[in-house]
Amino acid sequence: MASVLVVEDDQFVRSALIRHLTEAAHAVRSVGTALEALREVAHHRFDVVILDLGLPDLDGSEALKMLRGITDVPVIIATARDDEAEIVRLLNDGADDYLTKPFSVEHLSARIAAVLRRARGTGEAPAGAVLRVGGLTVDPLRRRAELDGRHLDLTRREFDLLAFLAGRPGVVVPRRELLAEVWQQAYGDDQTIDVHLSWLRRKLGETAASPRYLHTLRGVGVKLEPPR
Repeated sequence: MASVLVVEDDQFVRSALIRHLTEAAHAVRSVGTALEALREVAHHRFDVVILDLGLPDLDGSEALKMLRGITDVPVIIATARDDEAEIVRLLNDGADDYLTKPFSVEHLSARIAAVLRRARGTGEAPAGAVLRVGGLTVDPLRRRAELDGRHLDLTRREFDLLAFLAGRPGVVVPRRELLAEVWQQAYGDDQTIDVHLSWLRRKLGETAASPRYLHTLRGVGVKLEPPR
């Protein structure tokens, strides 16, 4: 169970989020403005904040900066805006993740779980655990990967890259971390990552222009998550 603050001015969306999160055994408080959100985090401890950008008193991006001035609570941005440059800016300003409206409650639950694992230092799956992300199954011990029951013929590096991302579903992994953990290099050429991602996407039956599992956030990193 987590303590969640929902910052959303649309009463219909707000009620739906409260109902879903409560049914998922989370303790939920909610507000409709940025100033109310700042007061809440100043007086209560939360595990995660779901922050809408279109607030009536203050744009959510400004609210995020103010939140970061008083707390390090994980923040998931909920927005109807899909401009990549703005999303990158929000992540750089301290957001932990984002969701583009409309989104399913299942998708929200997966993002909350991923953010909480990361915040609590348990972002990695237990050693040897079989990893499942949507129809994708990765078995690190047997070094075997399947997509919708079909065996994936991966090179050693492709498998290592896929397994590393599958152990952190929904989490944006910086490129420098991929280089350090998958390639065991402190420095390197981003093109190395891009080439392997391209090969891996091809075997997953997707492209950079039409991603299903692998999503690249320009200037930030890469994440693997179930198809919407």
